[in-house]
Amino acid sequence: MALAITGASGVQYAFRLLECLLQAGVRVHLMISKPGQVVVGMDTDWTLPGRPADIKTFLLEKYPVNPDLLDVYGPDYWNAPVASGSGVPEAMVVCPCTTGALASMAAGTCNNLMERAADVVIKERKKLILMPREMPFSAIHLENMLRLSRVGAIIMPPNPAFYTHPKTVEEMIDFVVARVLDQLDVEQQLAPRWGLD
Repeated sequence: MALAITGASGVQYAFRLLECLLQAGVRVHLMISKPGQVVVGMDTDWTLPGRPADIKTFLLEKYPVNPDLLDVYGPDYWNAPVASGSGVPEAMVVCPCTTGALASMAAGTCNNLMERAADVVIKERKKLILMPREMPFSAIHLENMLRLSRVGAIIMPPNPAFYTHPKTVEEMIDFVVARVLDQLDVEQQLAPRWGLD
């Protein structure tokens, strides 16, 4: 499974998703763009190191799991398995997804590893989940989402629900992450299901 973090606000969703996937024993290929690293410092009290190996060490201190479950790649690491159809993950989540990254994926430009990984997921007909963080959406944004949806991508803006009466920001984050885990067929108990108590 691949997880990509771009330079939009909302990295809390990505790190909670990463934590849940690792705890479920899912191997994660993590990619963080340079703007994404900047936003981590703005959205959280974390300061991510610059090198992928150091990011991995940092995250494994936060989420102590088997180190073999986490791989971290820089944007120019073209030898990563996710850059090839023979190493394509079963699913990729871009969380949060900037509209710039969305546009590049819709155009198939493959300017960095993240875009190439998404391109591979699309061409191999695997699951691509995009979580755009923008508002309002322009017609260009919507057309790019439609273009990606037509080739099988799942567009999931991180919109929490309120029928669960969340008391904390963490509960709102968990609601969104729960919906993503459902799409990934990863068992979760983060949020109650509508009509089921």
